[in-house]
Amino acid sequence: MAPLQVHVKHAGKTLDVDLETSLPPAAFKDAIYQVTGVPPERMKVMIKGGVLKDDTDWKKVAPKAGQTFMVIGAAGELPKPPEKPIVFLEDMDESEIAEAVRLFYLRSCGLLRVLFLQLSLPVGLKNLGNTCYMNATVQAMRAIPELQTALSTSPHLDVLPRALRDLYSDMSRTTEGYIPNTFLSVLRQIVPQFGEVDRSGKNGILGGFAQQDAEECWTQLANGLKEVPGIDATGNTVAGGRRFVDQFMMAEIRRELKCDEAPEEPSTVTIEKVLKVECNISATTNYMHTGIKDALNSQLDKNSPSLGRQAVYSQTSRLSRLPSYLTVHMVRFAWRRDIGKKAKIMRKVKFASEFDALEIVTDELKSKLTPVSSRLKSIEKERAERRKVRKRTKVAQEASSSSRPAEESADVEMAPTSEVVPGDLEEESIYRARELQELEGLADADLKNDFGCSVTGLYDLVAIVTHKGADADAGHYIGFVKKSVFHAKSGDGRAFDEDDEDWYKFDDDKVSVFPKEKLGTIDGGGEDASAYVLLYRSKPLA
Repeated sequence: MAPLQVHVKHAGKTLDVDLETSLPPAAFKDAIYQVTGVPPERMKVMIKGGVLKDDTDWKKVAPKAGQTFMVIGAAGELPKPPEKPIVFLEDMDESEIAEAVRLFYLRSCGLLRVLFLQLSLPVGLKNLGNTCYMNATVQAMRAIPELQTALSTSPHLDVLPRALRDLYSDMSRTTEGYIPNTFLSVLRQIVPQFGEVDRSGKNGILGGFAQQDAEECWTQLANGLKEVPGIDATGNTVAGGRRFVDQFMMAEIRRELKCDEAPEEPSTVTIEKVLKVECNISATTNYMHTGIKDALNSQLDKNSPSLGRQAVYSQTSRLSRLPSYLTVHMVRFAWRRDIGKKAKIMRKVKFASEFDALEIVTDELKSKLTPVSSRLKSIEKERAERRKVRKRTKVAQEASSSSRPAEESADVEMAPTSEVVPGDLEEESIYRARELQELEGLADADLKNDFGCSVTGLYDLVAIVTHKGADADAGHYIGFVKKSVFHAKSGDGRAFDEDDEDWYKFDDDKVSVFPKEKLGTIDGGGEDASAYVLLYRSKPLA
């Protein structure tokens, strides 16, 4: 369920705060602290009949949207006297003035940097009434920059791809939360299912639009993009060639069916195109890769022509083509016969930020991927070591330069300071060019000719759609996209910091930075946000 928009009144000011009734009152107090500065331990939140406690049941409080809570408590610590006495400009000598100017400059740069980071946040999408499923899906698909290239360069597009192109274009030209009215109307026109009315009243709005499934939205969007023309390596439209979805998002699975009761019966092999790989979640599933393997190996009953009766067959599936963007569907909703409806599987299943797909491909494809995959793993370790050396060197040089004025003015002879020696490191671009040449020599020729497929079999996680809540037909969807997707290059041309592994969290129109350390909090285990759709991007050679 989406959070309630409520107000808090403190020190004569009325402030807006989100209240999530699925979380304990302590979370609400922390949200109040963020806007008032009153620490939770000194805070009193007044409710009907008393004070809000950490173990208060929200059902008894029954908060409503727009409700105002009175907050009592002092904000922050009492002001402390300055550690050093205040010195006026006219009382300073030249060296003190220079130091004051330097500190002012550094602090100004820091403030400007904070302001820049705030302005550089990608925009969110307004919730138009149970449309979080669409908002989260659209944000996650922004992690495919080639899609935006294909949409912007194609001269002729159907109505849904054209609406998505316009939506992404409009989002890139604003810093405020965008209202996706036009795109939503087109989506409901193309997929009438998304225009269903909620008559249950479970979401608090009787007669409003019903909540929908984000995974179904992802699939419908991908299907609606199937006629978008493909692109070449320069980003130009390929007329009469393969379609974009077939190039970058479509995997191929080889399925082999064998009769367990008649080993002499010839096996049947089929090739199937799929937009996603499923991760089945059972009572023993703890990791994503084991759930994927379980989904690829199954048993079924069917008629055996050699036995003339029903028999047990084993189906073994392996991927014979890996796309540049591999979608993994965590199958968290299953039909329960005992209650007659879909229910959410709450089990905690850990997903990987880096995924090696060689374990789920055919032997033929594995032989093509292994040489470049093995070497790329070694190269990534070498790159990480070079970054460490350069960072240590930079810190040592900054420390040395900041201490030099004091050393020059001191009367006592100082011992030489030890500095981290970077060795004979060349420019990073030289290493990358050398590595690219080596990896291209190892890459399989057939895979290189299949533009849009993965030539490494190694993937980075770049986008996630989560579901929050226990009900399959309700709850709330949130999108997460890796920061590096939006900041491959900074404004002045410098490369994005490869050590920055943080994410953006898109909770409708509320966008915030989500630390990489918190990824483990969205792998399930309760009613809170659980990873539902994951998008992996193939590691490039360069």
